[in-house]
Amino acid sequence: MKFLHTSDWHIGKTLKGRSRLAEQANVLKEIVGIAHDEAVDAVLVAGDLYETSVPSAEAQRLVVHALIELRKGGTEVITMAGNHDHAGTFDAYRPLMAAAGIHLLGQARQATAGGVVSFHARSTGEPVNVAVLPFLTTRYAVRATELLTQTPAEHAGVYDQQVRELIDHLKTGFTPDAVNILMAHLTVTGGLLGGGERTAQTIFDYYVPATAFGSDPHYVALGHLHRRQSMPAACPVHYSGSPVAVDFGEEENVNVVLLVEASPTSPASVEDCPITAGRRLRTVRGTVAELATAAADFGDDYLRVYVQEPTRAGLRDQVIELLPNAIEVRIDPKFAAPSDRPAPQDRSDKSPVELFDEFCAEQQIADHRLDTLFRQLLDEVTSADSEGS
Repeated sequence: MKFLHTSDWHIGKTLKGRSRLAEQANVLKEIVGIAHDEAVDAVLVAGDLYETSVPSAEAQRLVVHALIELRKGGTEVITMAGNHDHAGTFDAYRPLMAAAGIHLLGQARQATAGGVVSFHARSTGEPVNVAVLPFLTTRYAVRATELLTQTPAEHAGVYDQQVRELIDHLKTGFTPDAVNILMAHLTVTGGLLGGGERTAQTIFDYYVPATAFGSDPHYVALGHLHRRQSMPAACPVHYSGSPVAVDFGEEENVNVVLLVEASPTSPASVEDCPITAGRRLRTVRGTVAELATAAADFGDDYLRVYVQEPTRAGLRDQVIELLPNAIEVRIDPKFAAPSDRPAPQDRSDKSPVELFDEFCAEQQIADHRLDTLFRQLLDEVTSADSEGS
């Protein structure tokens, strides 16, 4: 059987206040076209359909329309909530989407209650089981483990162990005569960030080793990291990455969807299928004169511009006039005016937990209760299920 694996659409994502809905619509149209041209048996969308847990009506229209178009012709469509999506809303719409033949999961469910989607591939008649594990924050991992495995879960338990237990439970829905697939939205140890992920939910507290999947799945379809990559494991484990760069940290990423073929008797084979509809994000440098000379080469790309001249009145407006697609205009640090104050320490690569620990150390605060409360608060405010998030 053949299926298409995609994830991290982030529909509704803007770039410095500039709407990208028209561009995102073209990307979804291209994905639908690939699915139809390849006559896939199923489409797996591994979370983060939206950029925010409260997407606009237009963003929802684009996603719903794309899912319906993917479903046409009898293709199985299976999707779930990522950390940017609102799991409760997904579950509220679950019965309505089911009426359209689309499998939508918000929260983790028991294998016998929708956590494993089973069907027969229309092309080969082979049985297929897809175990679905939506994104879990650390606090919801505890609750999900208790609900699904019906065993007490220690609140002090390690996140990856709780996820392991959930995966083991979902795999009880696998059968030996079928193509068995696991779809999850999480961070695998050793995975490379794409550049636009939500940092608070890709820190070490959320890492899961690839050994958690075992060797029985024919394929593991992952979402959450925006960079296309495969992970070393006992079975094929792949991130499809985002089909469009969501910000300038992802400008070097290659945007694809994955075409996967598998049978009950062999592991999956994977083919990258490029997505070309999205506009490129590009960082450029030069003097105003150099940028003017190169303007035609930038085409329709969104630009982050570093001007290699000292700042002056009207400089930004001059650059914007030359390069209408410039999203950011900055002075190259080499040409910035010197400051009498020492530059603050660069801490952009540190997680909120690391920053809080450093603050406590600087203030000579040593109280494990405070550390625990901070982690709980961080988990709450960064969860897509938080009120108003």
